[in-house]
Amino acid sequence: MIDKLVIVESPAKANTIKKFLGGKSKVVASMGHIRDLPKSKMGINIEKDFEPEYINIRGKASLINSLKKDAKDAKKVYLATDPDREGEAIAWHLAYILGIDPESICRVTFNEITKEAVKNGMNNPRKIDLNLADAQQARRVLDRIVGYKISPVLWKKVKRGLSAGRVQSVAVKLIVDREEEIEKFIPEEYWNINLMVSDKKTKTKFNCKFVGKNGEKIELHSKEEVDSILADLEKAKYKVVDVKKGERKRNPAPPFTTSTLQQDASRKLNFALKKTMSVAQSLYEGVKLPEYGETGLITYMRTDSTRISNEAIEAAKEHIIKVYGENYYENRFYKTKSEAQDAHEAIRPSHIELTPELVKDSLSADQYKLYRLIYNRFMASQMASAVYDTVTVGVDGNKYNFKANGQTMKFKGYMTLYVENEEKEEFEKIPELEVGEEVKKENIEAKQSFTEPPARYTEASLVKTLEEKGIGRPSTYAPTITTILLRRYIEKVQKQLIPTDLGRVVNKLLVENFGDVVNVEFTAQIEEEFDKIAIGDEKWKKVIREFYTPFGKTVEKVEKELEHVTLTYEESDTPCEKCGRMMVIKYGRYGKFLACPGYPECQNAKPLIETIDVPCPVCGATVQIRKTKNKRNYYICEKNGGIGEGCYYISWNKPKEGEKFIPNNDIDKEIYEQDKKKSKKNPTKKATKKSSSKTKKVAKKTTKK
Repeated sequence: MIDKLVIVESPAKANTIKKFLGGKSKVVASMGHIRDLPKSKMGINIEKDFEPEYINIRGKASLINSLKKDAKDAKKVYLATDPDREGEAIAWHLAYILGIDPESICRVTFNEITKEAVKNGMNNPRKIDLNLADAQQARRVLDRIVGYKISPVLWKKVKRGLSAGRVQSVAVKLIVDREEEIEKFIPEEYWNINLMVSDKKTKTKFNCKFVGKNGEKIELHSKEEVDSILADLEKAKYKVVDVKKGERKRNPAPPFTTSTLQQDASRKLNFALKKTMSVAQSLYEGVKLPEYGETGLITYMRTDSTRISNEAIEAAKEHIIKVYGENYYENRFYKTKSEAQDAHEAIRPSHIELTPELVKDSLSADQYKLYRLIYNRFMASQMASAVYDTVTVGVDGNKYNFKANGQTMKFKGYMTLYVENEEKEEFEKIPELEVGEEVKKENIEAKQSFTEPPARYTEASLVKTLEEKGIGRPSTYAPTITTILLRRYIEKVQKQLIPTDLGRVVNKLLVENFGDVVNVEFTAQIEEEFDKIAIGDEKWKKVIREFYTPFGKTVEKVEKELEHVTLTYEESDTPCEKCGRMMVIKYGRYGKFLACPGYPECQNAKPLIETIDVPCPVCGATVQIRKTKNKRNYYICEKNGGIGEGCYYISWNKPKEGEKFIPNNDIDKEIYEQDKKKSKKNPTKKATKKSSSKTKKVAKKTTKK
């Protein structure tokens, strides 16, 4: 007979918890969800007040039978799934499968998997929080309705197999809108004047920037303005007119929330969101350490709270004073944003004594990097501010005003461990100066610049924007971005997120026909409704009813309006060699391709070859752009017929006008041979794939070189 049966979500978590439970306890894993909506149909009975039709997940029958057997043999069953809405929903489904009354005391949670936390959780079981489970259920049902109602419209008007998601569609819209901003951006000219001077005592040189004239700020937008000022300054004498000394403090950032962890891991470690959450999950569930066994290293990683427990604050204080000294410690409390869910602490190390270096040999490279980031950020959050001595010097010449800023670090404080963002502003090393002192002009130069368009989103900046706008929640950011990348609505190029042609077409259709679904404010409002359900202030079916009434009417209206509308395609200048019609540009999974508009009578299709304006540096013919499997561009002459046949030009690098080409025979030959094999395949959907035919081996080989 089993004394206590504890059901968690993963085997790793089960292994860690086992060692803390004595007696005849047994810990098993549900392997995530065991019940869900069916994949083959919507699974929501709209006529019966949106009742979900849950089924046991295919392939989990033997696991379910095993759980039932263990539950039957146990005196008491505890459902110890993750401490969030998703975990609460899994516990609710487990209770249904195992015949456990959700109103019974059967639910335990652990914010961190330590002996104390597990013991505390087991000593304080509770009922299943049906409000939390309903909040997850509401999200699942609403997202299923949106997907199943809008996706068929995309199938009819764009391409079969496409799908639309509520949060994903808003994320795509943000990326498309940003790209359109960039395309419409008109650069504006501006100038800076930099004055290099030196003091006469020490001969130390420092740079001053032009700020204005007679105490008034002036912005420079033309060469004529700049030339006029430079002429006025030609014989000017320069004097120090102002010296201000001060002290500047720089405070540490709060410990990580889910979104700030994802942002920093992206910026500092180059981790994709999905990878960050996967590695963090493994650190939370536990890793095997010598002398400790299976040990959870961090607290729960899905949280938007910056709250820290008193025990963690005391442990951090003791460690900081011991390692760095009392002047490095400063007791700090961080206020959680009013809209945040404060069920969990911030993400922090579970055991302060387990420093990154101490556990390094037991972790994978990625685990070590992320654990060090989390550990150092938390410890820094409890340390003293960094302190700088600052000086600002005003220098005038012929009534024109220049300014120099300097700073030196006086006390490193928390920056001993962690720096959130590196200093962007450059500071000069400025000598001791006095007001009225004359300085010598060493050099003066003007620099022309142009304003730049807004930056494209990265995974980190998109997460930040989604959080700021109240779209989604910590657990949704990674799957949202992963999904729209997999659907090829966007692509990632050197960390930047760029909409594909397919993404633009889908976004245009959704914006024009389902405005609310891709509306930022409306999506944020729905999230607030989910939050109200979670605390019991709203009923989940009422929220779904209020959403579906206008949404259902919109779907019916759009279906009627688009019934006789055919999506028009851009016509190319290439005739179909089978029937003579001018081929059109269509969008496939791998981007643009040419197709005969006579489909289905004529099913001719072939890849759309992109070209550049610069001629082939070898023979002067047209250069084509093709792509490897990992979407890296390479360039090839249209007359390249193979090794030893026609022009031999092929290169990773875009050719420049008049540039001499020196082939790298090994790499170029390998690129060509791989491309040649793929070019013989079917030129429809697979033919568009031809441009992605290079192997990872080639890319890796080039990277190494």
